[in-house]
Amino acid sequence: MTEIKRLFDFPYFQLENAPLEKSLVTKKNGEWEALSSQEYIDKANAVSRGLLRLGIKPNDKIAVISTTNRTEWNVMDIGILQTGAQNVPIYPTVSEEDYEYVINHSESIYCFVSDKEILDKLNAVRENTTLKGVYSFDEIPGCENWDEILKMGEDKANQDEVEQRKNAVREDDLATLIYTSGTTGRPKGVMLSHKNIVSDVLMSSDRVPFDFGSYVGLSFLPVCHIFERMILYLYQYYSVSIYFAESIEKISDNLKEVKPHVISAVPRVLEKVYDKIIAKGSTVGGIKQKMFFWAVELGLKYEPYGANGWWYETQLNLARKLIFSKWKEGLGGNIELIVSGSAALQPRLARVFAAAGIPVMEGYGLTETSPVVAVNDQRNHGFRIGTVGKVLKNVEVKIAEDGEILTKGPNLMKGYYKDKEKTDEVINKDGFFHTGDIGELDKDGFLRITDRKKEMFKTSGGKYVAPQLIENQMKQSRFIDEMMVIGESERMPAAFIQPNFEFVREWTKRKHIDVGATNEDLISNKEVIARIQEEVDFYNQKFGSWEKIKRFELTPDVWSIEGEHLTPTMKLKRRNIIKLYQNLYNDIYNS
Repeated sequence: MTEIKRLFDFPYFQLENAPLEKSLVTKKNGEWEALSSQEYIDKANAVSRGLLRLGIKPNDKIAVISTTNRTEWNVMDIGILQTGAQNVPIYPTVSEEDYEYVINHSESIYCFVSDKEILDKLNAVRENTTLKGVYSFDEIPGCENWDEILKMGEDKANQDEVEQRKNAVREDDLATLIYTSGTTGRPKGVMLSHKNIVSDVLMSSDRVPFDFGSYVGLSFLPVCHIFERMILYLYQYYSVSIYFAESIEKISDNLKEVKPHVISAVPRVLEKVYDKIIAKGSTVGGIKQKMFFWAVELGLKYEPYGANGWWYETQLNLARKLIFSKWKEGLGGNIELIVSGSAALQPRLARVFAAAGIPVMEGYGLTETSPVVAVNDQRNHGFRIGTVGKVLKNVEVKIAEDGEILTKGPNLMKGYYKDKEKTDEVINKDGFFHTGDIGELDKDGFLRITDRKKEMFKTSGGKYVAPQLIENQMKQSRFIDEMMVIGESERMPAAFIQPNFEFVREWTKRKHIDVGATNEDLISNKEVIARIQEEVDFYNQKFGSWEKIKRFELTPDVWSIEGEHLTPTMKLKRRNIIKLYQNLYNDIYNS
């Protein structure tokens, strides 16, 4: 049986272990089109042969930019890696300037794009890059199609050369450059070897309750990010049929069509799913509405492993039959597991989804750690709400004196590309990586993340404030969609708040409050401001006097990647947000 040492070994392992008729599945022209395990490998080999005829050499870099996850991305990935070249995925949503920077910094010589929108952005800067050629997955007039690479690879005469290239790739060889989105400055190219990612997949495989060849997964998080990419290799290892969602907007429809057993998500997606469920439950009226909120209240008290006792479990079983079963139906009916990463998950969401029979297993990691360092596992008492689970086997974690999480293991990056200085800043002489996160290990070995080291700040009174803790508490309010705590070197903590416009408008209708047509009208309404003040006051009770949010300003925009409020992984761009709302900042601190 294939021993998995390199990333391109995963499809071969699948073919030998539990071959699938539907290995990779993408919707085209309204129909789901599947590649079997064998067809996946055959196409990847054709890509490799075509790339060799194109003159690709070991350690050449090939950029791939795709708006959505799709079969072609994965075929291309394996095809590139088999030649000894490296795949450089680029976030589709970054600026044209970042396209140019990443392509030039990585010295990518070819680029594969998904669609015309990406091509147009690339073409705006292409003449400033090192690119020899651009190919598209969609058929776009005037752009070479990736089918041309497949056609160049139809002749199998050079398959022996492909095999030689594959055999020459060692597990410690570079597999990919992943440019971190970063909240400030230019992105850094994280060098991940085959061993880095393969080891992380195999170590993580112990934490998921999959049976080989019997599960279906729906993939929609950006595959250019290491979290989803690692998950896709994990699916291939377990012979999970991978369906690629058409878009974020169509996830709801795709869930009902595909009926997946497993999905990966970021907390932002889960927050929106929960808000929609609550909004729907608020409209049914009468006894149904009372039953709905009884079940929700019960869910918010959930503790795993029957810790709440038999009477709670009896009520929970009833709630699952009457209410929570409909939640599962909304996710396709078969969902058994959601893997969450990339940001902190609110404990209330972990509780209520687990109560609903939709366990969300939160994990923790970074691009630099391929990514998983720790993850919860529902089995064997390995699930603890409010933590990111236990550290993976063969990974070491220790907590520095200042509370920073340090880690090392086979999943730790080779370093930052062309940047030894920054690499040496984050990896100490003992080989431990400084994560920049503050956390603690409890007596049972569960890891808890409390904040980002760089995001903690002191007020002018010398008191430390951990913004993420406050933000995650207050974002539990249905009135608050996004929030950023400010106040570094100021006399008090304050916040910018983006209201949940949809919910607030629904609330104003129920209360017969006229808030006007625009978001600017809504955020200046005194009754809306007063109601959000109530929410802030409620959550302030959980914090020390020096941490309480003394003032806030509402923002009229929906915070987004395009608006430069968020990184492509949905983290706050804190410096940018302060710049965008400098006038509000001045109103808070100069009045």
